Parts: sequence; C-alpha cells; structure tokens
Amino acid sequence: MNRITQCMHGRGTVSGVMKHRHRPQMDVPSTYLAFSGMYRPVVFWNLTDRCNLSCTHCYSKSGPGRTPEGELSTDEALRVIDDLAGVEVPLILFTGGEPLLREDIWELASHARSRGLRMALSTNGTLITPEVARRIKECGIAYAGISLDGARAETHDRFRNLPGAFEKTQSAFAACRDAGLRCGVRVTLTKENRQELGDLVDLALVLGASRFCLYWLVPTGRGSDSYARLQLDRAGVVEALDVLYRKAKETDPAVMEFLTVDAPQDCIHLLGSLEKDGSEDLADARELLASLKGGCSAGTRVVNIDTRGNVYPCQFARADEFLVGNVRHQPFSRIWADPENPVLARFREKDARFGGRCGACTHRVICGGGCRVRAHAVEGDFLAEDPFCFVEQPLMQRR
Repeated sequence: MNRITQCMHGRGTVSGVMKHRHRPQMDVPSTYLAFSGMYRPVVFWNLTDRCNLSCTHCYSKSGPGRTPEGELSTDEALRVIDDLAGVEVPLILFTGGEPLLREDIWELASHARSRGLRMALSTNGTLITPEVARRIKECGIAYAGISLDGARAETHDRFRNLPGAFEKTQSAFAACRDAGLRCGVRVTLTKENRQELGDLVDLALVLGASRFCLYWLVPTGRGSDSYARLQLDRAGVVEALDVLYRKAKETDPAVMEFLTVDAPQDCIHLLGSLEKDGSEDLADARELLASLKGGCSAGTRVVNIDTRGNVYPCQFARADEFLVGNVRHQPFSRIWADPENPVLARFREKDARFGGRCGACTHRVICGGGCRVRAHAVEGDFLAEDPFCFVEQPLMQRR
C-alpha cells in the first residue's frame, strides 16, 4: 500500500510512528498501523461469494449465481472472531462478494466490537440505504470503502454490469455521510476509466469521501480474463500517478487522503516527484517507506480468509500453491504463527533472489520486489520480475 498523503506530509507521521512503535498494537492509532513495524495482520475476510453485481474485474468471481453453500457458519465465524481477538489483529475488513448479503453480518460485527476489534467494510454500495448506513455504524464498523469505477454513470455501470449502479452508489455516500459513518472511494483503474481519474477525485471530494484508494488490476478471478485487455501500460501508470500526486498536493490532508494498492513500486514515483519538487518532506518520506521493510504486505501485515475458511497471504493470492491453511482445521492464530509454513515463509522472505529487472533494481530495498502474485500469474514464476513495474532502467540506477 502506497500511502501518498502520509508520505507527502511525513513529518507528523514520522513522529507518530516513533511515539507508537513500542506500544501494544491494539493501542496504535489506525493512522500509524502500516508503519508500526508490527506483523499482526489486517484481515481481509470474504464473508460471502454472493453478490448482486457481476463486475468485470472481480478477483473472487462473485455474482448473483453464487450460493451460501460452503460458507463458514455463524458459529464458525464467531469462533474465528474470538481467535482473531486473541492475537489482537489491528483490523478486520469485511468484504465479499457483497458482505451486506451475509444475513448475520450484524451479529458478527457486534460480536467483534464486543471483543474490542476494529472493523471496516468493503462494499459496492448499492445496498446501502439510510437505515443500512445507521446499522453499519451502530454495530461498530468505523469505515466503509465503497467501489466507484467511473466519474460518469456509463463508465461505472459498465464495470459493474448493472444499469443504475452509479446512482445507487452516489446515494450510498450520502447515506453514510448523514449517518456519521466515515467512507471512502475504491477505484480499480484500467484502460477504460483512466481518463476519468481526475474527475473521479473531484467527485469523491463532492461525495464526502475521506479516502481515495486506487487499486491496480491483478490477474485473479475474473480479473484474469480481462487482464491483457484492460491493464495499463507504463505510460498510463505514470500518468495516473502524476494525477494522484498533483491532486494530493492540492487537497487538504485532513479532508481526504490518497493511496494506491497492489504495486509497491508506486512509492518510487512518489519519491521521484517529491525530489523533483524539492519537497522538505522527502527525507521523512524515505524514512517512512523504509520502516515498511520491503513493500508488499502479503503474509506479513495483511492476510485473507475466504468464505470457506481458507487462509491466503492476501486476497489476490488465490492460486492453490498459495493456500496457507484453513480455519476449520486449525485456528488462525496457530496457522499465522507457524514458523515452518512454506507459503508464509515464501512471502516473508525479503531477501529472495528475484529475476529480471527486480533482481537488479536498486530500489528493491524500498519496494520489496513488487507484486509476487502478479509475477506468478503472468510469468509463471514467483520470483520473476513484476511485469507491471513502470520503473525504467535509468531511474533504477539513480541514487
């Protein structure tokens, strides 16, 4: 996760990191969790594969045709929550499919709140009415990340394969705002919506979003089917990062923060932009990024539990060879703490001998070798270079 806003205004974050580094994780404010140096993970939990939409790029192939068969039962899910509380995970992010289709989500969230756990929701927003927004907040969920993939109805509805989705999503932001529930925009950027990125940021501000989170397409689930057609080339990536950097400079950090996901190398562009601007925050940004100890958070600061209890290093690492364990067979706490788990060891090895450009790149100490899931999916090799990396050789040789 590339935290653009925090790195651009790094002085406060650096002091906060130093202040909270040695405190118990449950006492660390969410602002500093990514930089805390603690490896209790944020849990991305797919509560269901059911969804009222059938999105082009869905990593879990969720949709209206899926059924609850095989999902963790309420009792099983409650036991998982108790176990997660026991290891003091910093955050549970309920996702799907569409998590609001899980009938017991209110019971699960209320139980997690009673155990002192922080929660967030990842949703397409189309089911959030004023009443639903109030229930989300009342059960202890502090933040809703709402997908918005276009600044125009035509673009968003095409992504979501549902006419009227754009209007319903905008209404969701209004409902959350009126309920006092913090919310943000989640956008997956592709060739089909890249020209609307600036307008999307402007729309997010109008809708009252406190966070603008840009995801890059990962070849997982239905994203595999559309990856070659929709993935941006280097010029498109650099242009998008330029837009985000400019918008982040123009936006009050207290109003909305900017970040990108699924490409640790984005931080190289951020540092280059700060250097070009002669920013006084450059040194602190470097210190913050170095505190992450190698880019990708899969298997260290994040983990995924799917609908059937399977545990993966992240929500995009869904290949069979990335299966870490299953909470039906063994508590998550034991799975996560197993020093001999071969999958976790693979993702946690920061000195791996990467191939291609990643193996030679002088920035690897910060970006950590990019996205291993994308390398495995596209190149067929976990240690291959990240094929999505935009960093050119002259930049790699800079000191």
